Amino acid sequence: MPAVSSRKPYRVGRSRTGLGLFATKPIRKGAKIVRYFGPLLDSRKKKDDAVENKYLFELNGRWTIDGSVRENIARYINHACKPNAESDVSARKRKVVIRAIKNIEPGEEINYDYGTDYFKAYLKPIGCKCAACEKKRKKKRAEARAEKLRLKARAEKRALKKAEKQAAKAVEKLKKLNGRANGKLLNGHGGKSAARRPTATKPLQARSRDNQAPENRASA
Repeated sequence: MPAVSSRKPYRVGRSRTGLGLFATKPIRKGAKIVRYFGPLLDSRKKKDDAVENKYLFELNGRWTIDGSVRENIARYINHACKPNAESDVSARKRKVVIRAIKNIEPGEEINYDYGTDYFKAYLKPIGCKCAACEKKRKKKRAEARAEKLRLKARAEKRALKKAEKQAAKAVEKLKKLNGRANGKLLNGHGGKSAARRPTATKPLQARSRDNQAPENRASA
């Protein structure tokens, strides 16, 4: 980690993406923070045009700053989709200065927008990890979890309702079966009683007349 003078309003420290630049003193909006510098590369030269690293800062179609040198403290400033600083580019002077676009408090990480080309080439494939994008992802994850729970509760409610209907049908079917069984039992018991009664009384009446005493028979 490079040494930074205590007079500077920033320090190099640990960030969520590795190393980053953090304010050590209040930085007012519009104030110059640090210069982005390094060897100038001429795209017309094959040797310069062949240089490839993630610290290249393109000034125009010809000139590019190779900011990979260790002395370039500005290379530690991370990208942010909602930054608190910006790159002030002077192509004519071949110079880049990072300026604050908001008041930055001590302890805050300094960041600026790297631009569309860099974002597509380096950040989009792995996913931007700036605070704004992390907040969006966190919100989406929370919404996805809420939707999953909602669908689960809905499915459970439907399953419960279906189970209640099936239980009600089963109870109704059981009642019908019990009613039929009770009806058959009652009808069968009553039929036997009606068949016995006439066959039991007729022989008794006939027998009583035949068994009358001789005195009663003569008088008749």
